[in-house]
Amino acid sequence: MAEEERATSSDANQFTLRDLVTSDEVREIHLTIDKEWGPLQQSARQTAAIRALWGHVVKDPLADVLAGERLLHGLYEKMKRDRMSNAKEISGVMLAIRTLWFDARLEAAIEAFGGGHVQLVLLGAGMDARAYRLSYLKNTTIFELDFPDLLQLKSDLIKQAIASSDNQTGRLTVSSDKLIHVPADLRKPNWLQLLRDSGFSPGTNTVWLLEGILYYLSHDDAMQVLETIGHALEKTAHTVLLADIMNKSAVSLSNDIYQFYSDWPDQLLPRFGFCNVKVSQIGDLDANFGLLTDPENLFERRRKIPRSVDIDPLDGSPCCRLYFVEATGSPLG
Repeated sequence: MAEEERATSSDANQFTLRDLVTSDEVREIHLTIDKEWGPLQQSARQTAAIRALWGHVVKDPLADVLAGERLLHGLYEKMKRDRMSNAKEISGVMLAIRTLWFDARLEAAIEAFGGGHVQLVLLGAGMDARAYRLSYLKNTTIFELDFPDLLQLKSDLIKQAIASSDNQTGRLTVSSDKLIHVPADLRKPNWLQLLRDSGFSPGTNTVWLLEGILYYLSHDDAMQVLETIGHALEKTAHTVLLADIMNKSAVSLSNDIYQFYSDWPDQLLPRFGFCNVKVSQIGDLDANFGLLTDPENLFERRRKIPRSVDIDPLDGSPCCRLYFVEATGSPLG
């Protein structure tokens, strides 16, 4: 790779890699990931790549290291082609907006608790680096729950970043009060017990954050996760659930990858004890962030079509939707 390509990307139209990303140590870890991880774990790197290449709006100092050189190159080429063809939506914009929505709603939830210690539970944490990039988590204990091998290799990559010359100022530090890894498989019913064994207290104000995970689970597994969270609710604690959920049309585009869906999450979540359910779509006022500049973009068109309509009347395509969902538990409800 040319030397001029080896730095940090700070602009949406530039692609440069830091020496850290192309170091032998980081490359070796990503080679292991390429060989050993399945589609679900690999999706975590794709999300990190998007956060890195949308770095002009998503400030994540670890995203490029967690994504790896190969995925960064591939996504950059897609984005480059989109810009050259004047595409109405640039590749990755959906997940960039998703990241910003979760960041904004997480901050609002913590503020709504009115002070005191907060627990943040990241289910299917993947390559999430919120513990290192969000300053408002300073009075928060963060639990990152995911597959043991994913958490281990993620830790190895972060250690490389912390030890690198890029981190001479020591800026890569955990901003939360505590960061606790919980090796577990959400598809197995013992994950809540493993979370409790790691220090989770149901009686403490808690935000459950399920970003990019539910639709990878089977219907039974996803319902088990939601039911388990519902059982963890206690009247002595404020609880907020943040999740993204696909509708049936979106899942049907790739049934070998996506499984769980809900066309009406605002009707689903009250079954598990949640209330005040708010559903947003990309393009709504709270899910735009100025990134959808073309008025004829697909997301804007879809949000104007009633949710009960499955087929776009303009072109006959399925009305694929990704819902951003926020709900509260007792006693906020």
